[in-house]
Amino acid sequence: MSEGPIYLEKDGELAWLTIDRPDKHNALSQAMWEAIPHLTAQAEADPAIKVLVVRGAAPKAFSAGADISEFEVLNTDAALRDANRAAITQGLRALTAMTKPTIAMVRGICMGGGCAIALTCDIRFASPEARFGIPPARLGLAYTLEDMKQLVDVVGPSHAKSMMFTGRAVAADEALAIGLATALYPLDEIEAQTRAFAAQICRNSQYSVRALKRVIGLIADGALAETEESWALAMGAYEGEDYREGVAAFLGKRPPRFTFS
Repeated sequence: MSEGPIYLEKDGELAWLTIDRPDKHNALSQAMWEAIPHLTAQAEADPAIKVLVVRGAAPKAFSAGADISEFEVLNTDAALRDANRAAITQGLRALTAMTKPTIAMVRGICMGGGCAIALTCDIRFASPEARFGIPPARLGLAYTLEDMKQLVDVVGPSHAKSMMFTGRAVAADEALAIGLATALYPLDEIEAQTRAFAAQICRNSQYSVRALKRVIGLIADGALAETEESWALAMGAYEGEDYREGVAAFLGKRPPRFTFS
């Protein structure tokens, strides 16, 4: 599909998760948060899709974050507030739980919930015009440990405190320096660079890519020694067709034709 304020669009081996609400700088309504788990599930279930790219539809904004206009109603009804909080949590969890690689292509404003979405992605490419920020202190809000973990994991405690205590917007060059952005590309090149990077992933063994993503996740979550899962993923490669094909292709001096999906 390619309509509505947030939608999934298949593009060969890529899928684009596009936030398209230009009149609100791609601010995320509760309905949009609720749609994310369904859209990511579609990308996960499609064996032809190897990489998911999240983007804003227009270059002025990736996403300005949660739709503040909904807050007034939420503040007067605890049940609605809990439902909104659950929708945001489930949306972010769905993106974090993707087994396939995810890339955030960040152009323009990337604030609050938009920045949280970018942080769920494995890779964050940004244009020089991008601005990142998470401003709960400017709204009198506090975040849960789960909300904060990915920011701290990516930029470290000191930079996370600098961003959160001030609510300031971080320019693209600083975002690159602290690891919030993986790379910067000119606005007129970022889509082509994102496609080229995704194509590199798509050419490789998808068993390897997804196993490596999972093991890196275990390390980020505090694993200090081999786990049963990480060992099984490593040893399982030897039983797969991709391993046999990779070795045969290397010895035959030809590109591999991996089949795992």
